Amino acid sequence: MKPFKTLEEEADFWDKHDAIDVFGKDIKVGLHRANKTDTLTIRFESDDIQKLRQKADHLGIGPTTLARMWIIEKLKKDTDKSKNL
Repeated sequence: MKPFKTLEEEADFWDKHDAIDVFGKDIKVGLHRANKTDTLTIRFESDDIQKLRQKADHLGIGPTTLARMWIIEKLKKDTDKSKNL
């Protein structure tokens, strides 16, 4: 297996795969913690969570990965816009 290019790519992969399926039962797997520094809890209406799950499933990724990607994308766009003012 080749290394992941981004944290999102790795998260996407492990949202879809299990370590036993990837490495087999007889291989010892070492785990590392991601370089995340904080956690944020966001409350959504049930309908919105369902829509997020459906969209993420359609894209083949987990819903938390999709939400994180969208938030980061929005933050980057806003940062770029304020640089151009």
